[in-house]
Amino acid sequence: MKIRRQLLSASLVPVLLIHLAAAVLPDGRFHGNIVRPPGVPRVTLADPDAPVVSRNGTQLPPYSTTYLFDQLIDHNNPSLGTFKQRFWHTYEFYEPGGPIILFSPGEQNADGFSGYLTNATFNGQLAQQQNGSTIVLEHRFYGLSNPRPDLSVDSLKFHTLQQAIDDLVYFANTVNLPMPNGDQLTPDKAPWVLVGGSYTGALTSWTMVNKPDVFFAGYGSSGVVEAILDFWEYFEPIRLNMPKNCSADVHAVISHVDEVFTSDNATAIQAIKDNFGMGDMTHLDDVAGALRNNLWDWQSLQVTTGPGGQFFKFCDALEVKSGQVAPASGWGLDHALAAWGAYWRSTYLARICGKSTAEDCLGTYNVSQSFWTDTSIDNAGRSWFWIVCNEVGYLQEGAPVGHSSLVTRLVQPDYDLRQCQQMFPGAFPNGVNVQVDRTNELYKGWDVRINRLFFANGIRDPWKDATVSAAGINVPSTAEQPIGLGDGFHCSDLLTSAGNVDATVRAVQVKALASMKSWLATWKPTPIPRGTPAPQSEPAVIEQTVHQHEVKPINAFVKGAGSG
Repeated sequence: MKIRRQLLSASLVPVLLIHLAAAVLPDGRFHGNIVRPPGVPRVTLADPDAPVVSRNGTQLPPYSTTYLFDQLIDHNNPSLGTFKQRFWHTYEFYEPGGPIILFSPGEQNADGFSGYLTNATFNGQLAQQQNGSTIVLEHRFYGLSNPRPDLSVDSLKFHTLQQAIDDLVYFANTVNLPMPNGDQLTPDKAPWVLVGGSYTGALTSWTMVNKPDVFFAGYGSSGVVEAILDFWEYFEPIRLNMPKNCSADVHAVISHVDEVFTSDNATAIQAIKDNFGMGDMTHLDDVAGALRNNLWDWQSLQVTTGPGGQFFKFCDALEVKSGQVAPASGWGLDHALAAWGAYWRSTYLARICGKSTAEDCLGTYNVSQSFWTDTSIDNAGRSWFWIVCNEVGYLQEGAPVGHSSLVTRLVQPDYDLRQCQQMFPGAFPNGVNVQVDRTNELYKGWDVRINRLFFANGIRDPWKDATVSAAGINVPSTAEQPIGLGDGFHCSDLLTSAGNVDATVRAVQVKALASMKSWLATWKPTPIPRGTPAPQSEPAVIEQTVHQHEVKPINAFVKGAGSG
């Protein structure tokens, strides 16, 4: 495994354009040329603001009820005081002796993620099976859970993986949950299960490695446990699982773009820029890098998406001609280049950039844009980029020379690291050195071997090769650290609906539920560790937010329809 890490660090010939130069749109789409963070999918509930009825008939607060917890600003210096960390909670399925199931959506505002309290997700399936209580905890420096009033470099020094791990531990050890006997449910008195997806799937592993004996069991869905700087493999599951004709034509176009853009043929260069509606853009690496947006759409797919997803609309634009579908070899360069360009000019550019110009939306060199200097809170892109630049990398780039690539090789490491310096000029006076080796050394990465930790991954997940199911890594699946691999996408196994549609995803969920049942049967109370703080006072309900949710019937497993 150490050899693989060295190879990954050395193969920095092509590197991703990391541009966060546009905001996240209200519907969750990333606008512009932004590198995709891992991210867990949202869950739409029929009415998150309706009262909840527990299995014994007690009326409980709505899932959307928001609570506050006094979290330490700095776990290395508690004298700095606390900040208000938001969380959501229900004990709909709870019975005395059941587990406390803690989940965080990670690198995004957690408001609207109350679906993860319910059995529309794996969390709720586990609570229903084991008579547990569920919690959604907002991550520090996302949403409204901020230790500091802004996202300046001075503030972000408190934004580290270790502080996030310590948040989870401190919360479990000190929270007084808003439920009967909520001050008697700390990890010494009740079994806590840590659940996460994507980045927080990795955080689950990292927490159990770094702070053992707090969380009795863990579940990491698509957990990106290995920090990787040169993460060209992000596009490999896409290349291997997308329609073959689309893959062939995308490869042909990208190879042509790279060839022309590295030539001296100014006329041909301008023709390609004009073809994609980016004729006024200044930098060719920005233009070529922008085309990755169509590949990033794969990450939003789920087994329930079907052929109507945005990614498949893109492939249809390339591969359907006069009502005929291209063979596996595709239509070839000429048609694919023209069709891809027409799709961008007529539909896609406006979709990702709105009314912004291509240069403002997709260019990365204009540091006068407020994007680079906006330090206001609830700016998930800035908060995540800080972690990217300091501790995890995950730069999504073209494959090494000699390997088929769907993504341009024109962007290089300095291109990405320049953007770290543009966004955080005071943080990197001597250049950017992302500490991926330190992260993997501290938290074990692919080398994790710990009891009662379940990993669930998907074959079609673009993040698969940062998980324990990465190609060529061969992490063993054991009774104490099982690995479930289904034919899912990113975090598919967190969604009950995905298991209802895909038998391989459901098999992963069933395997995980069986493991949890076996492990939790062995739990026994333990003496509280010496020096652990006493529980805090009961958190205050701050609001019952009314959300504008799409109303859909919840699938058959939800709200008591499954076994009780």
